[in-house]
Amino acid sequence: MAATETLTAERILEATEEVLRRYGPAKATVVDVARVLGVSHGSVYRHFRTKAALREAVTERWLERTIVALVPYVEAGGPADERLTGWLTALFGLKRRKAGGDPELMATFQVLIGENSAVVDRHEEHLVEQIARILADGHREGLFAAPERDFATTARAVFDATDRFHHPAHAADWSAPGAEEAFTAVVSLVQRALKAST
Repeated sequence: MAATETLTAERILEATEEVLRRYGPAKATVVDVARVLGVSHGSVYRHFRTKAALREAVTERWLERTIVALVPYVEAGGPADERLTGWLTALFGLKRRKAGGDPELMATFQVLIGENSAVVDRHEEHLVEQIARILADGHREGLFAAPERDFATTARAVFDATDRFHHPAHAADWSAPGAEEAFTAVVSLVQRALKAST
């Protein structure tokens, strides 16, 4: 790191991701992160008080990218049923690209996700909230039958019903023959259930 560059939490997280990719979660240390940045490990600890806090923050940053990428489906115009299909398709695509494009980092984050269940719970809550907003729009449009008071429960059911296509435990199945067809069938089933009594 050049002497003129300011050490920020974001730069530390970028370096941590690089170190995790290079060494894996078992061997990566704060000293390795500091070395990449050209600073003392004490400088890193001024931003993140513990190694666990640093690992939690990098996990949160990684998961946040997914939430941000899905926002356009929540905020876009157009019919809610199409937006929901787009949201589910985008989530599946994002997860599949992460798993296939950088398998070492995906394996690393599976370990970190296991260590940071509270971060994962918050992440899932954000995703379910996004689905609930689309369902609420669909209800107003007369497309979805979900009762107004029950959007969160229905959104959680949609999230759980599509678990096979976004939970990292199923990553090995995402590139298997027939995965795309299975995904399309589940999304179609979800859409039919949401429209059942409209």
